[in-house]
This record gives sequence, structure tokens and C-alpha cells, in this order.
Amino acid sequence: MWIVITLFAAACQSARTAYQNTLAHDAGFLHATMARSLYGLPLVSVYLLVVWFLFGGVQWPAEAIFWWAASSCAVAQMLATYFMLRAFRSGSFAMGTLLAKTEAVLAALIGLPLLHYTLTLGSWLGIALGVMGAIVMTVKWQNLRRAHKDASLLLGLASGFCFAITSVMASMASHALSGSIVTSAGMTLCYVLALQSLILVGLQAILSQDLLVSFRQHKGLSWKVGVLSSLGSIGWFTGFALVNPALVKTLGQIEILGTLYYSKVRFAEKIPKQQWLGGAMIVLSVILVVVSTAKDG
Repeated sequence: MWIVITLFAAACQSARTAYQNTLAHDAGFLHATMARSLYGLPLVSVYLLVVWFLFGGVQWPAEAIFWWAASSCAVAQMLATYFMLRAFRSGSFAMGTLLAKTEAVLAALIGLPLLHYTLTLGSWLGIALGVMGAIVMTVKWQNLRRAHKDASLLLGLASGFCFAITSVMASMASHALSGSIVTSAGMTLCYVLALQSLILVGLQAILSQDLLVSFRQHKGLSWKVGVLSSLGSIGWFTGFALVNPALVKTLGQIEILGTLYYSKVRFAEKIPKQQWLGGAMIVLSVILVVVSTAKDG
């Protein structure tokens, strides 16, 4: 089940990221970051009501673990999105997205002490191969000695780290609630988007002379980003609640195929052989993780 959910989430995210890149260029980084949460909140709220009715509600824990985990998830996801959009401007659409894919191995490492999940050898190999594929696709080998000064590299890695924290914290928050795991994931997502919307609208109000100008001028594109983001997030958060987030994010690397398509077709970027090779490694890593998980199950 988690495999189908993750593939759906990856497809939505691939399209959403392309639209969000365009929105960042037209309306700025802040509005593009805000659109994914504010415009996605209505659909997620409806989804939460539906799953609450179908699968039952949740009970709030006496401890504060849900609140701090979900709040950390919200902040980390905002930072991850901002860093990724900045990476697009420093390098390319493909490079920014691919560097963020280091989140898979980071999620595995962060999740070990916090979630107490274990991984098979095949899963670890798949995760490592996926990260290596992302590196092959993005590193400019002729500039390897100056890689630490490459803004797109640093921003992409920062994005991957924050996305890893997002997935681990989302899993912790969902498991802190008692009740249906599907409803728990929906509740976590709804809280995360509501908090993000509150923070980002407040920042927009403080920094912008005309708060509504971006809403008026880019309404259609913002709704596309929000709807695709909410659909993808429903898939991601449900997957995080069902299995190890590292496995979800590794399988989600299949999004790379969509990234290459949008990079070449929508943004007219040239895809070198190096990126095709890295993409093939990532696809193999996805297959390895799926096969290893199936055998383990």
C-alpha cells in the first residue's frame, strides 16, 4: 500500500515543483513557499474530515510530543522549500531538485535514534545508491575542488537536510496520536499546513507593502501549486506514518524522471549524459529498496 501511495505523492510533487519554480520567478520566494501551504490547506481540511468519518478520530496524547514534533516538521518543511527554490536560482531546476534528494540517507540516519526503525542491508544499499546517483547528476566534476563554494550545492544539501527532518518529525507526530494511522497522518498534515500558513502570511504582511498583490496577480498558478502540494503531502505523510520515512523518500526518488522531463521540456534545460547516468542509478536504487522491502515483508 505504501508503495502506491508514495508513487502518487512523487508524481504530484514533480509537477508541483515545476509550477512552484515558475511561481518563485514570477512572485518571489516567499509567496511561492507560502502557496504550497496556504492554498493546500482547504483541500487537506476536507480530506481530514473524510478520513475522520471513514476511519475514526484520534485522541490527543497527554505529552507534548505531538506539538513539538509537528511544529518542528512545519518549520523544517518551510526552510527546505525555501532552500530548494533558492537552489533553482543558483543552479538549475534539475540540480536544485536532485541535490534535495540527499534527504533519503539523511532521513535514515536521523530516524535511527528517534524512530528506532531498522533497515535491511538491501535497503541501505538502495539508499546509498540513490544518494550516489544524485551526486553523479549534480556535481560538476571539473569544479570539484570548489564544490564547497557552490551556492547551488550548499543550498541543495541544506534543503535535503531540512526535508529529512520534515519526514522524521512527521512520522513522530503521527505516531504520537492514538487512533487510525491514516487519520493521525491527516491531522498532522492539517496542523503543519495551518501553522505554516500563519507564519508565512505574517511574514508576507510584514515584508510586503501590498499583501494582496501576489494573491491577485498569481491566483491561478498559486492554486495549482497548492492543490498539487496538498495531494502530494497527503501521500507523503501517510507513507511516513506507515513505514520508515527513509524507505518512502528513497522510493520517492522516482520523481527524478519527472524532474528530467520538466527540466528538458518546460524549462528548456540541456540534460547532459552525466545526469542521465545518475538518473539510472536512482531508478536502480528505487528497485533495490522495493525488492528488499518486499522480501523483508
